[in-house]
Amino acid sequence: MNLLFSISSVIAIVSTLMVITRKHPVHALLYLIVSFLAIAVVIYQLGAPFIAILELIIYAGAIMVLFIFTMMLLNLGKETIDQERKWLQPQTWTGPVLLSLILLVELIYLLSKSSSQEHAITGMDTKIVAQTLFGPYLILVELAALLLTAGIVGAAHIGQHKRRVSHRFLEEYNE
Repeated sequence: MNLLFSISSVIAIVSTLMVITRKHPVHALLYLIVSFLAIAVVIYQLGAPFIAILELIIYAGAIMVLFIFTMMLLNLGKETIDQERKWLQPQTWTGPVLLSLILLVELIYLLSKSSSQEHAITGMDTKIVAQTLFGPYLILVELAALLLTAGIVGAAHIGQHKRRVSHRFLEEYNE
């Protein structure tokens, strides 16, 4: 168990460092997804499978789709076609795919090794989680949703402003 925990931890650290050092935002997002997957495996190994599933659903799923949608919204234009072709090159996907495959093999091994009673997801009642989130923490959940929405609107506004400024500059330059 310590070896698998160490492998997952190293993958989480390496992929997080790759997020920080990538120049292209899509590359950084790919490594961020791998980092979330590695953290979910670490959480699963610590004996909290329900939290690991929530990590996958909320962060690796919903939040990453939100980030990708925002990036697509900001990168509208003719130059993005060439940029998207560069992102589809195999060297873009090699690193995240290799790290994800290591995590997949590790997770399959953990699931086949563990007994059904050891890591039963039914140990945590989803009704209790829902009542906690939407009971005393309802305002915090709504504020988080509002903050994400404001971030997207702000990013879209900044992207539109940059596009308008560049079009004005080109029009003045051509005159």
